[in-house]
Amino acid sequence: MTSKTVLAIDDSRTIRSLVSQTLVDAGFDVTTAVDGEDGVSTFQGTRFDAVITDINMPKLDGFGVIAAIRGGAANRKVPILVLTTENSPEFKDKARDLGATGWIVKPFEDRQLVDILKLVTGADNA
Repeated sequence: MTSKTVLAIDDSRTIRSLVSQTLVDAGFDVTTAVDGEDGVSTFQGTRFDAVITDINMPKLDGFGVIAAIRGGAANRKVPILVLTTENSPEFKDKARDLGATGWIVKPFEDRQLVDILKLVTGADNA
């Protein structure tokens, strides 16, 4: 079985480390990016099974990341999960309208993050 690949985009080194460790322990292959620009650039060069993005980041925010991936040429249907401290209905609606698959509020529960990623990537069926 090939492990599912996840791109985690967050400007917080701590969050990148927590997400990465949690997912690697669950059998995912994780690549991290330090901001939205870095994330979109990394996404364009590799095929990922899912993307996790923060909203508030320098250079390009999470909304820009979602728009860039959904408007790009490759892998436009990839599941995109928003992992953020933001919890307003306006932010959620905007992310959903742009094409986000789901929304997880920080601090996240390890099990919840893993379960959602398994669900959206089909990792349970692999």
